[in-house]
Amino acid sequence: MTDVGGGVSREQSNTLAKGYFQRFLRTIGPGFITGASDDDPSGIGTYSQAGAQLGFNIGWTMLLTFPLMAAIQEIAARIGRTTGKGISGSLSRHYPARLIYFVVALLFTANVVNIGADLSAMADAVKLLAGGPSGFYVILFALICVSATIFLNYARYVTALKWTTLSLFAYVIAMFAAHVSWVDAAKGLLWPHIEWSHAFFTTLLAIFGTTISPYLFFWQASQEVEEEELSRFAKPLKWAPWQASRAFDRIRADTLIGMAFSNLIGIAIIVTTAATLHEAGVTDINSSTDAAKALEPVAGRFAFVVFSLGIIGTGLLAVPVLAGSAAFAVGEAFSWPVGLDRKPKEAVAFYVTLAAAAALGTGITFTPIDPFKALYWSAVINGICAVPLMVIIMLMTHRTDIMGDFPVQGWLRSLGWLSTMAMTLCALGLAVQWVV
Repeated sequence: MTDVGGGVSREQSNTLAKGYFQRFLRTIGPGFITGASDDDPSGIGTYSQAGAQLGFNIGWTMLLTFPLMAAIQEIAARIGRTTGKGISGSLSRHYPARLIYFVVALLFTANVVNIGADLSAMADAVKLLAGGPSGFYVILFALICVSATIFLNYARYVTALKWTTLSLFAYVIAMFAAHVSWVDAAKGLLWPHIEWSHAFFTTLLAIFGTTISPYLFFWQASQEVEEEELSRFAKPLKWAPWQASRAFDRIRADTLIGMAFSNLIGIAIIVTTAATLHEAGVTDINSSTDAAKALEPVAGRFAFVVFSLGIIGTGLLAVPVLAGSAAFAVGEAFSWPVGLDRKPKEAVAFYVTLAAAAALGTGITFTPIDPFKALYWSAVINGICAVPLMVIIMLMTHRTDIMGDFPVQGWLRSLGWLSTMAMTLCALGLAVQWVV
């Protein structure tokens, strides 16, 4: 009885904390950080391009992706909390090794390219604001992200990530600094508008590829495992079913808040660039820093500075998540000791993999490869990787030998399959675009 009562007490603490703000801080965790990290500099570039090219008319896509994104992320979180293993760890116990290695290799490659693009964008943002050599800034940011991930105490590190999410409010500030036609913005958000053009469908595919990415699945599931292992009372739900009700309530609230926050920031970026760049006829935006530079003559110095600072802040959040998710995926596939709560000497291979992902991403910025052209290929890889991975996740979460008494069922399962179908269409669209 002591274990039962103790196991419930941690989940109850979310609702018994004094005051709304305290309850909110206790509720947000892996889901909130995952959602915020989705708005990395690469994602900012995608949303900026969408708003600049198509104006307010593309805003409705953010409402469309929200339930699909929230569903698949909640399912991923349930895997971690129920099994006590991350996605890669669960897959390696029930599926052929060749399949796992293939998926993990695709994920690692896509994450490395994403890291390179994000570091490049962060360095360019600092260069825009203060001048100096971008190469130096790339190395500096890489060292900061890797050092914080490896050497900071896990609890402090998670707290730092939570505070870093505040940098995303820079885009809300930029939106209100722009002269927005709120009627047109609301119409674009609530009324679906489809254009039968190459630019529209390319942008639509890019938005789906940005909001639903494999690294997010791995990260949130692994962080649920970390949180469970650090608790004195929490156990994998497969072995402690009495903890399930409150655990699932917390996961749902955390995930919904995180994905809503992510999409809110996406909406803010689209509205800002639609109201400024699109209205001024500036439609050729290839990166987040392009958007920042184009904003200054249109929306003023303040909007430019806020937008640029947002790029730096979101990169500091996203790069550790990208490197960390790659390390979790590789480490669990090879059954290494993994976990950000472990000291470096306790998980050498895990931390070496994390540092290697960041180092390879840094190296991309010093090659003739344009990181933002490489990002297109990252989107292709993500699309290819996401589809089989999501299919496997959906099949896996229906198996009682994996999920015990808690297979994913009902409307959540339906939304998960709908999200999988949407990503399948995106992958096919990317393939067609590649061939054509």
